[in-house]
Amino acid sequence: MNGVIGAVLAGGGGSRMGGGKAAAMLAGRPLAAYPAEVLAQVCERVAVVCKPDTELPLIRGAERWDEPVDPRHPITGIAYALERAGGPVLVCAADMPFVTADACRSLIEAAGGAGAVDAAVAIAGGVLQPVLGLYAPTALAALRSAPENARLTDTVAALDPVRVALPPRLVRSVDTPEDLAEAEAELAGGRSAA
Repeated sequence: MNGVIGAVLAGGGGSRMGGGKAAAMLAGRPLAAYPAEVLAQVCERVAVVCKPDTELPLIRGAERWDEPVDPRHPITGIAYALERAGGPVLVCAADMPFVTADACRSLIEAAGGAGAVDAAVAIAGGVLQPVLGLYAPTALAALRSAPENARLTDTVAALDPVRVALPPRLVRSVDTPEDLAEAEAELAGGRSAA
């Protein structure tokens, strides 16, 4: 998967989680460590893209890339990752602990390996999931020109991305303390069944 850089999007405020979502502990590890580990299996390098004031523990194998302070929007993180990488990036939200390496490989393959299209984005249950996708440098102009209040889904849909169907479970995000507790129980159940 040479040439593709993994970018864990961790620039959100995490208000529903009570702040610090990327650093929230899930089964003894920071939430952002789960997608970072998966991206490391399929990407040349991995970076956690976050705000300069984001509290983030060291995540093994991942660099820290501080995106601009404003605006606080996923488009900012994706655009910054593309600028900094200088090539295609495979993005995954920091709050998606159930994403798999196979799902990431499917996105890379759908994009032609290293950005033959503007984007290849996950779709689950008929819903576009723009925080899990491969973005090529050719998408940067459209991302940069998006209005500040633009919905990410609308902006990414306008790129006419290749849509890669994935099971909803893989793209499930952990947004609240209740979601975190459910994810903890699910991971514990998986460990006992293994």
